[in-house]
Amino acid sequence: MQKFDEMYAMLPFDGSDVREHYKRYAHWLAQQPPGVMQDRRAEAEMIFRRVGITFAVYGAKDESGAGNERLIPFDLIPRIIPAHEWSRMQQGLVQRVTALNRFIHDVYHGQDILRAGVVPADLILNNAQYRPEMAGVQVPQNIYAHIAGIDIVRAPNAQGEGEYYVLEDNLRVPSGVSYMLENRKMMMRLFPELFAQHQVSPVAHYPDLLLDTLRSSAPVGVANPTVVVLTPGMYNSAYFEHAFLAQQMGVELVEGQDLLVKDDFVWMRTTRGLRKVDVIYRRVDDDFLDPEVFRPTSTLGCSGLMRAYRAGNVAICNAVGTGVADDKSIYPYVPKMIEFYLGEKPILKNVPTYMCRNKDELGYVIANMKDLVVKEVHGAGGYGMIIGPAATNVEIEEFKKVVLAKPDGYIAQPTLSLSSCPTFVESGIAPRHIDLRPFVLSGKEVQMVPGGLTRVALEDGSLAGSYT
Repeated sequence: MQKFDEMYAMLPFDGSDVREHYKRYAHWLAQQPPGVMQDRRAEAEMIFRRVGITFAVYGAKDESGAGNERLIPFDLIPRIIPAHEWSRMQQGLVQRVTALNRFIHDVYHGQDILRAGVVPADLILNNAQYRPEMAGVQVPQNIYAHIAGIDIVRAPNAQGEGEYYVLEDNLRVPSGVSYMLENRKMMMRLFPELFAQHQVSPVAHYPDLLLDTLRSSAPVGVANPTVVVLTPGMYNSAYFEHAFLAQQMGVELVEGQDLLVKDDFVWMRTTRGLRKVDVIYRRVDDDFLDPEVFRPTSTLGCSGLMRAYRAGNVAICNAVGTGVADDKSIYPYVPKMIEFYLGEKPILKNVPTYMCRNKDELGYVIANMKDLVVKEVHGAGGYGMIIGPAATNVEIEEFKKVVLAKPDGYIAQPTLSLSSCPTFVESGIAPRHIDLRPFVLSGKEVQMVPGGLTRVALEDGSLAGSYT
């Protein structure tokens, strides 16, 4: 299987054949005295621990669970993406997110793409993420996915060159942008000389862009909207990020108990009385948003929220029902959406995908599971999946039974030879597989900062990334 490394044209790397955009950094790295990088990593961990930059790992599949907090892993070796590559990737991401927003609006209104047979109607109407309550609801500027985290991988193509592919669309409550911002801040603190030597595009203005995006989604006629961040609470895996973004934007961080609905408007309890809320950046899944409409036992949302939403008196970002477009069973159809709505060829390719709901493709998946990655269509965070090459025969046979019992609940993809990047690990500097999550904001315009969260598979040979 061909391999592609971000920094070196030849593997195993030995200091030769450094790619052009890494040459200055490679020269700097070779000049660092022994022990300096280890000392810098210890300094980073001390600061992250002091500030409380953590995430939690737990078994739940949504943002209502709690878990054990861990210090965010941090790699000292930067991933460098040259400007021309980033520009092309950005064009592809803007194109993709624009089409996805068109698709979500269509699904809850005219359903043209379903009537045209481009996407099977049953795949949408029977989808657990499809919310009938959203049918006919008008949302500002027809934008549903205001914040999208699109997972990108790179793998060698037939010519042996690295090509970017979209692995997954995250449109419900995508996490990780705070780690991108804090990692950049840490790199600037530890290695200021690198930023003096390189023209590094800034990402620190992301909270400003996010606030502009949220404010632009306010109900019609609201000139100075009040924006809040709705969190499930301090035990949530991404609570640090919720608090961080609220603080950076200068808006209130609230829980469901801080809100109430009166006369179909949403109000926030404050020490000075009630204050009307116009825009809610929710980090709570649909099922927990409103016990009147969704899960009646939920204490994470606000009773009556959907009444206010359907009345057009509050904006919810991302919109309710957005998950219908980031279901893994919908992913294979995104290139067709781009052609259907925009009349364009996709700039970024999908990873080849087999849909187990199709009998022929199911047969192939079952026969070749040892060579594939098989994923539950509603799964997230690495749950409900099997990586064939890393699984035992017993695990594969058990997973086959699970897939055969409910084939429409699974897709499969080949195990791409993901690109690697030099990474600072316990044994020194060694190649590790990586992916990338850029964040795309959709408001009056679609925009993004020139950076993303690179996740590294810290174990040698592993393809499963963690926050770094």
